[in-house]
Amino acid sequence: MSQAISFGMSELPPTPVNFGNGIARYTSNGTCFALFRCPFRLYFEMMHFLLLDTADARGSVAVFRSAELIATDAYPAEPEFSAWLLPAVESILKRIRLSHTDLDGYAVCSGPGSFTGLRVGLSSVKAWAEIYRKPIAAVSRLEAFASGNTRSATPHLDRTAVYCDARRGQVFAALYDRSSHVVEPETVLTLETFLSKAASLQGTTLWKTPDPGLLEALPAWPARRDAGDILETVEPPFSAPLGRLAWRKFLEGKTTDALALDANYVRRSDAELFWKDYVTEAKP
Repeated sequence: MSQAISFGMSELPPTPVNFGNGIARYTSNGTCFALFRCPFRLYFEMMHFLLLDTADARGSVAVFRSAELIATDAYPAEPEFSAWLLPAVESILKRIRLSHTDLDGYAVCSGPGSFTGLRVGLSSVKAWAEIYRKPIAAVSRLEAFASGNTRSATPHLDRTAVYCDARRGQVFAALYDRSSHVVEPETVLTLETFLSKAASLQGTTLWKTPDPGLLEALPAWPARRDAGDILETVEPPFSAPLGRLAWRKFLEGKTTDALALDANYVRRSDAELFWKDYVTEAKP
């Protein structure tokens, strides 16, 4: 499926513009009218970038003007991402009267999430970035949740715990301190274990998730809530927090190219798990 997307886009005409390590805005005749560079940050006039989130059924496509979300379309759950994505991108760009040549970069959710979904999104961005020679900002859903706007007035909380449903009784999870530094890196584990890890640390925790019911169903949650922990729901689609994180990466020069872009699956695919089980059972 993802190969078909890449093959289809490879037929598009290449752009003559080579961005190298910088990012520029070009007029229709190829003349650069804005390029500002320094060793640590990049500054642009109204940078436009396309964001893809295909991590799971709560995915979306969106277009940003710098940090401003100007258009977004949520994935409708059907058809499959491979059939929905390209028409959705074409539709959203047409609606705001932009084309790929008008974009200054691409952003993509690199995980954690569904293997099939992530591959579709990443292969699409890889192809576009190669054809149009644009930089890529790869962003994590969990990091975006943690760094997103907090609705709760909770300056006293000591850390932020983020998670989303990973199926099979597990969650994708990560823990950050008050300064958004990683305390517990992205992993997959049971929510009971994650709650226990957070509870073992001194202080209180802000929990941010699109799946609050999983935490509320745990017997240990009421005690943590009574101790001062707060649960905040992150509503899909997740375009806004992902885009804000991508924009910071563009500003800081933390981008990659089509060759280096990779997914953050966190855990192995079903095929790898089933093969390991098969080999283990087959041993005498």
